[in-house]
Order: sequence, then C-alpha cells, then structure tokens
Amino acid sequence: MNIILSGFAWIFGGDLAGTEPIPAALLTHLIFTVVSVLVAIVIAVPAGWAIGHTGRGRDVAVAISGAARAVPSFGLFVLLVLVFGVLHKPEAAVVTFVILAIPSILAGAYAGLEAIDRQVIDAGRAVGMTEWQILWKIEVPLGMPLLVAGIRSAVLQVVATVTIAAYVGIGGLGQYILAGIPLQRIDMVVGGAILVAALALVLDAIFAILQGVSVPRGVRTRSSRLSRTQAVARQRIRPTHHGSALT
Repeated sequence: MNIILSGFAWIFGGDLAGTEPIPAALLTHLIFTVVSVLVAIVIAVPAGWAIGHTGRGRDVAVAISGAARAVPSFGLFVLLVLVFGVLHKPEAAVVTFVILAIPSILAGAYAGLEAIDRQVIDAGRAVGMTEWQILWKIEVPLGMPLLVAGIRSAVLQVVATVTIAAYVGIGGLGQYILAGIPLQRIDMVVGGAILVAALALVLDAIFAILQGVSVPRGVRTRSSRLSRTQAVARQRIRPTHHGSALT
C-alpha cells in the first residue's frame, strides 16, 4: 500500500526526473493509440464484413489472426525499428500497433455478421433487398456490438504495447517506468504504471458504453421485454417450504 501511495505522490509531486510532463506523455500515448487503431479499422473492417457476408475466406482470416496474435509485440517492434531505421521509429511503432490491432478488429467484424440469425437475412432477400441493402441495413447494424467489442480489445492491447514501445524513445506513459528503473525510483515506476492502468480503464469504460449503445434499438427493446417476462416467470415459479416449484 505504501508503494502505491508513493506512486500517487509522484504523480502529483511534479518530480519528473528529466522526462516529459505527464499531459504531453498522455497525449503522445493517445495519438499513437488512436492513429494505429483507426488504420487497423480501415484495413480490418471491410475485410471482416466481406468474410462475414460471403462466408468465404474465414479459415484464412483465422489463420492470419492467430499468427499475428502469436507474434511477440516487443520483438516485432524492435524488428521493425531495425527495418525502418532509427530515423523512422514512429512509423515503425504505428505499423507494429496496426499489426497487433488487426486480429481483434477483424474477428469482431466477421463474427458480428456470422452471429446474425440466417432467417433474418433470408427475410431481407425475400422482400427484394439487394446484397448491399442486406449488408448495410441488416448485417452491419446487428453486427455492430461485436465489432465494437473487437475494437475495444484492440485499443487495450495497443495501449499496453505503446507502454513498452517507449523503450526506443517514442515517448508515451511508458517512459516513466523505463526511466524510473535505472534510477531506482520505485515511486516513478509505480506512478507510470498507475497512469497506464488509469488510461486503459477509462478507454475500456468508454468502449463499454459504446458497445451498449451500438445494440440496435429493436434488439434492446426485445431483450428488455424478454427480461421482464423471465422476471415474471421467476416470481410465479419459486420453491416453497415443501420443496414444490409451483405457488
């Protein structure tokens, strides 16, 4: 507990030991995260929707996603820094973060469409909707919650990876952890970890709200009605002192 308190004391104490101010480091962390996730969305979402709509290429997508998840993030980052050169470390960082973010977003995009009841899609075709209309008016709205969940997972992974990527001097909140270790500043290390955890929790809460909002209104209404029906059923069917299930 004293270590955690020392971390908070460092955050509000202003002793940065030659590192960037916390607001600047936070902004850098957010910029890398937002840019990388947006690029991953542009790449992964259309591919995921195409797979989910047509049913083709799923095995390839699963294999690529599995391979990308198996790659050590820090090792990949160091390798790309060597490939791009030390003068292009930010570009290498963004490419690394995009590669790490794509699997979760891709899986969320095609899984959201695959989870839709086929009878709903068949009904759309029966009333004369085109494939584009089925995609944009049925599949995309109904698959949005799982897509947002995939983006949520990708954001948290990128936030964590940006932390360790500060090892090569790109900035971000991870610099406090890396600077504090050789200085034996436990308060600085813990304070940096608290800042990263706080950022991750805030972003996770935001995407949790977005995930709930992304559920189509008709689905939310149906779910709430079903919940009320189940509640009434539980009230009418409950155990008695004699072990009976009926009232």
